[in-house]
Amino acid sequence: MTFRSYMQIALDEAQAAAARGEVPVGAVIAGPDGVLAQAGNRTRELFDPTAHAEVLAIRAACAALGQERLTGYDLYVSLEPCPMCAAAISNARIARLYYGAADPKSGGVAQGPRIFAQPQCHHAPQVYDGINATASEALLKDFFAQRR
Repeated sequence: MTFRSYMQIALDEAQAAAARGEVPVGAVIAGPDGVLAQAGNRTRELFDPTAHAEVLAIRAACAALGQERLTGYDLYVSLEPCPMCAAAISNARIARLYYGAADPKSGGVAQGPRIFAQPQCHHAPQVYDGINATASEALLKDFFAQRR
């Protein structure tokens, strides 16, 4: 089987989020048949602190499948997931997590609490970091530079 990355779609979602004034993070859930769901941050638009790209994509994918688990599906996200999103990824039983930029300040996978390494974590996906990291980092840096 040939590997296909869906990170460019996640980056497109991140750019759309930035255009809406949201922190530019995008996420894609993909499986054997391709993209199942995609989303960008919408915390400000929805007045919802849980409306991170990962959570929105997980919700949409679960609704599309009519189930609460995404066993065998992959998540592509432009930024290392925060602890809340990492817990949602674990609870959804996502098989593989691919992310772009590391998040030293708020990350929950390789930084900070390292959710998947905790004994309370029921499922840890395979994790692949640094996918299109340069593009992800540039998008975030440009977004925050415009606001300072």
